[in-house]
Amino acid sequence: MTEYAEYSEVLEGACPFGGNTLGGAYTTPPTLSDWYPDRLRVEQLHRNGAAANPLSEDDYTAAFASIDLAELKADIRHFMTTSVSWWPSDYGNYAPQMIRMAWHAAGTYRIADGRGGAGQAMQRFAPISSWWDNGNTDKSRRLLWPIKKKYGSALSWADLMILTGNVALEVMGFPTTGFGGGRRDAWEADDSTYWGPEYIDMSDVKSYDDMVNRDQRWSTRPGESGYELEQPLAASHQSLIYVNPEGPEGNGDPAASAVDIRITFGRMAMNDEETVALIAGGHAFGKSHGAVAPDRIGAPPEISPMEQMGLGWDNPEGSGNAQYTMTNGIEGSWTQNPTQWDNSYLENLFGHEWEQTQSPAGASQWKPVDPDAPKTPDAHLPGVEHPLMMMTSDIALKVDPVYREICERFLADFDYFTQEFSKAWYKLTHRDMGPKSRYLGPEVAAEDFIWQDPLPAHDGAVIDEAEVNRLKQVLLDSGLSVSDLAYTAFSSAVTYRDTDKRGGANGARIALAPQKDWAVNARTVPVVAKLREVAAAESGVSLADLIVLGGCVAVEQAAAAAGVPVTVPFTPGRVDAYQEQTDVPQFNWLAPVVDGFRNYQLDGYAQVARIAPEELFLDKAAQLNLSAPEWVVLTGGLRVLGCNHDGSGSGVFTNRVGTLSTDFFDVLTSMDYEWRKVDDAGTSFTLDDRESGRPVFQAGRNDLVFGSNSQLRAVAEVYAGSDGQERFVRDFVAVWDKVMMSDRYDVAVG
Repeated sequence: MTEYAEYSEVLEGACPFGGNTLGGAYTTPPTLSDWYPDRLRVEQLHRNGAAANPLSEDDYTAAFASIDLAELKADIRHFMTTSVSWWPSDYGNYAPQMIRMAWHAAGTYRIADGRGGAGQAMQRFAPISSWWDNGNTDKSRRLLWPIKKKYGSALSWADLMILTGNVALEVMGFPTTGFGGGRRDAWEADDSTYWGPEYIDMSDVKSYDDMVNRDQRWSTRPGESGYELEQPLAASHQSLIYVNPEGPEGNGDPAASAVDIRITFGRMAMNDEETVALIAGGHAFGKSHGAVAPDRIGAPPEISPMEQMGLGWDNPEGSGNAQYTMTNGIEGSWTQNPTQWDNSYLENLFGHEWEQTQSPAGASQWKPVDPDAPKTPDAHLPGVEHPLMMMTSDIALKVDPVYREICERFLADFDYFTQEFSKAWYKLTHRDMGPKSRYLGPEVAAEDFIWQDPLPAHDGAVIDEAEVNRLKQVLLDSGLSVSDLAYTAFSSAVTYRDTDKRGGANGARIALAPQKDWAVNARTVPVVAKLREVAAAESGVSLADLIVLGGCVAVEQAAAAAGVPVTVPFTPGRVDAYQEQTDVPQFNWLAPVVDGFRNYQLDGYAQVARIAPEELFLDKAAQLNLSAPEWVVLTGGLRVLGCNHDGSGSGVFTNRVGTLSTDFFDVLTSMDYEWRKVDDAGTSFTLDDRESGRPVFQAGRNDLVFGSNSQLRAVAEVYAGSDGQERFVRDFVAVWDKVMMSDRYDVAVG
């Protein structure tokens, strides 16, 4: 058969790669997750790696510093009032549109796990790029492309989007608190973040009503007792940033909407005053778009036709934009001057009575009862005016007594309102960036906000190597065990989560409320008390440094006991936070429900959980920014060091606790034993000798996963090999240091 004939035969048949067929409808082949939906997706630990990043070797800090920020802001200001024909600006000013883009980029943040936010410009990728609530944000980013192109890799999309939101506010007369750069872009879609249990065919989503499937993420119906949103979710519906503006389930009920608002904004780390400031401040600008029937609108960007080149929501009516724009289905503006900062939003909300009506697209909204109420100008047609508009979520601020009181305070003092909105906007757009030391540029706000988890400045010289070695001996003579020192150091550092750069050992907040009172940290309390005594007797060393150094000493002792002497890296310079620098309610979100590293589960978790503990263990490994091999080696080392939260022997497959041996892996991979379930649910197990049937060890799911999962077992076998001991110690020390240094932005911004 000739080469051509072979190729023709392929064209006429199935694609040789499986799934896709030529000459007919394109299909997608099934994936591993389709075949095995309950499999542990370990590969999520390796997403967004260096191989996907064309700038992986670049120094973004230096690159950003090379930008003339004043010139960049001037470019953005010029763009705001330079309209283009393919997507003309409302009111001759792109500023309101850009505020929405920045707001929606930042508004995905959620306090429960620190995911979401503007930090990686994930609005560019699925699923966020194609959420109904993000309709036409794709146009905003394309409008900004000439500016992004000019500054190239020196300016990330993430920084550009937030800076553009700031400049947009300033263009309209609003004084912003500041801007901190330093956000680094992601380079691939996120298919690991849990955005909710609902399955929604995005090609069928044409309105908020199409997303109403609340029973899966809400415990009960609106107004019923026990009404609560599933953790760690924050948005009230799938594909929304916050709440359905038409009310829960589109019911048009302002009081019920207020309940949703309080829950969702609270999950996004905002209190009541910040919530009102953001809603009232944001709705002082621009308009909502609902000029066209939703069933006329095309598919979102991720599944739009190729010729649209990544743009979605094709609108066939008229020009497809300007007065024909269709975004969320609600039509109109809240104010008489939608491109000027003033207090007219609140003045209109409280100065008029409102009645429900419908937009041209059929969405529920509100208009003034008084036909002589002020009008708002058409965004594109000169001389045309329209009635003012409010959403159900706006009327909610008027009917909820707490929100109403805040609104009235803002109405009475516009300067105070301006100040509170400015601070809330700064928090919204910077909340996921971590400590202020990570912010770049000349416009970083001087004030330290408690949501930034501030730390005191380091006072005095950093201890030198000789002092470190002396302190090591002091710790060895303290009477504290290898296990207790290692457990306390790890417990201090493991609070870190890479999603929003919170937690970690710097600050020694393990000694403060709320961390000192967490059940998982009960074992650390007497150890921290002893280390306080040591710190008090020494000069120039912080409790935070002493806790970490104690862990380093423990690992060195355990490695020596295994016959592999090693020096564990230690970088001094940590400081001790004050209690008043610690936002207790916000830090409580860092308390673990499941922490497989310390073999901890919240009491009662197994009885109510829908998620297997190993799934949350994987999530914690991801939060620590670990690879699969790092996850395996760190867990194996912690087990033989005796770092279970309760000091139990579950998963501790060794008779020489405190020795950094490969015993955990040896037992895990051995076929001399047989694992048996202790309970029908398969949450605990015993390891029985195959010949005698005698139980040898006990374990839970967070132990056995390293032998049952094929990818994790492949790594475990490396350390169980006859040549694995030295490799194990070397790799454990490396990942130990990585965890201890996760939050050391004073040393290197990461």
